[in-house]
Amino acid sequence: MDRKISILRTKKPCPICKKQSQQKYHPFCSKRCANIDLNRWLSGAYIIRAPENEEEKEG
Repeated sequence: MDRKISILRTKKPCPICKKQSQQKYHPFCSKRCANIDLNRWLSGAYIIRAPENEEEKEG
């Protein structure tokens, strides 16, 4: 007996277009919006800054 079990996530607005998210593309509503977000990460539009280290400033 080989059953596929999927965990249901709560539906939230898509962070790109604000439509209701779809289970398949969570947290996005479609593959298009997921690809837009991926492109933003890969092109450097999203940046996670590292905290400045005091030791690096002194050296």
